[in-house]
Amino acid sequence: MAAQPEILAELRRLRARVPQLTGALVAGVDGLVLAHDTPGVEAEGMAALTATSLAVAVRLADTTGLGTFRELLVRGVHGYVATYAAGESAVLTVLAQDRVNVGRLHLESRLCGTRVGELVDAAERARAPAAAPPPAAAPAPGPAPAPTRTAAARTRSARTPRLTTTEPRTATEPRTTTES
Repeated sequence: MAAQPEILAELRRLRARVPQLTGALVAGVDGLVLAHDTPGVEAEGMAALTATSLAVAVRLADTTGLGTFRELLVRGVHGYVATYAAGESAVLTVLAQDRVNVGRLHLESRLCGTRVGELVDAAERARAPAAAPPPAAAPAPGPAPAPTRTAAARTRSARTPRLTTTEPRTATEPRTTTES
């Protein structure tokens, strides 16, 4: 992948901004390593486990109606493993010590995931066949479009209908609902 050195540089900048990180890895949603900075951890095994946990997280978010996968956090006795969506076809997984500021971990990792996603998606577009149709024209000004789904999240099951209230209620009236 042409963007691999730039992705690796992003991972190193992330580790510099969050000193409690012990490793960072970018993998495709298929479990293949795209870039890693994971001293002492087998990158291929971690990427495969990331793909497996991603599949479960995507399914869980979809089944519960929570929308497109964004991130997954696992806390162990000795630290954290966090996985973040990174564009259409990649994820960022970071390893952190138990003393990490989780808010800072999320902030910096989300920013890094966005940048890595841009790099991976641009590299994927560059590898696309020349016969592919040109991208659609820029949308007219207005509300922002809905976020795009990751490749792993494109398979959807039927969503449970949401319940909505039919009329305003007061504090003493019971809530009445109908399925939409």
